[in-house]
Amino acid sequence: MSKANIKFTKIEAERIYYEMLLARKFEEKCAALYAEGKIAGFCHLYIGQEAVAIGFNHIKLPQDTHITSYRCHAHALIQGKIPAKNLMAELTGRATGCSKGKGGSMHIYSKENGFFGGNGIVGAQIPLGAGLAFAHKHKKDNGVSFSYMGDGALPQGQVYEAFNLASLWKLPAVFIVENNEYSMGTPLNKTHANTNLVVRGEPFGIPGEVVDGMDILDVIEKGTRAVEHARSGKGPYFLEVKTYRYRGHSMSDPQKYRTKDEVENIRQNKDPIDHFATYALSNKLLTEEIMKEISNRVKIEVRESEEFALDSKEPDISETYTDIIL
Repeated sequence: MSKANIKFTKIEAERIYYEMLLARKFEEKCAALYAEGKIAGFCHLYIGQEAVAIGFNHIKLPQDTHITSYRCHAHALIQGKIPAKNLMAELTGRATGCSKGKGGSMHIYSKENGFFGGNGIVGAQIPLGAGLAFAHKHKKDNGVSFSYMGDGALPQGQVYEAFNLASLWKLPAVFIVENNEYSMGTPLNKTHANTNLVVRGEPFGIPGEVVDGMDILDVIEKGTRAVEHARSGKGPYFLEVKTYRYRGHSMSDPQKYRTKDEVENIRQNKDPIDHFATYALSNKLLTEEIMKEISNRVKIEVRESEEFALDSKEPDISETYTDIIL
């Protein structure tokens, strides 16, 4: 498949635009609530990276599984199908949250929709993702495991242990690096001797490709190729998805390692939502009127998620020791 061969129906285009806009506006609301002290603890936003989560969501099958790091809100909303109101309730620590208000920003989970987190330890989700792929192979359900990590996770030894076993056992796994260039706050060329991250799978016989993560068409094209490889029994596939986060690593990040001009240049020239909107308009998949309707629907959904969350009660003290193993 090439980008030229990707065809969307109008309904698909509307859904993709809605999902990208919902992810963006939800995260912007999270930033506002964090600044007001209504979201506490750590909070890692996905603004700028929307084409990645939404692109892979477009090509998955119902039995497929997804696992990611603590930058997980958009994945939870779209791939985990967690309602915005329950996700916002979780972030604000309310009993109506999807993890009863006890998981918070980094520990979102929706097993019924194949979304296994939200994980707080850098790189620890990758062995779990290999385990999910093993389960697919064992159950023979034709499923594929999607495992996402940031560029800062690649130096972790457990990542390569997972690569080795996934390749050895030809597991149906797609490993995805969301390379947003700065890890926790250090430029890529100061943390990696070889900044061509896509080659990291080669020692284990894992083929890979570089993806423009600001272009959802490129995500879908190369993601489809990766998924077909894994689903056909050929083993894992590795994708280096070059993307960019507009916000800091977390809400407490002063971002002194890059300039405001750099961020604004990406916003103006490579924004993934603007890119898809331009494509959809030029191909008569969307109209300005439909886009406005979707924007209004998203605004209402995000506002209602805030109201629901802040009107909900905090967990009762009796919940302190439930859902844990002592």
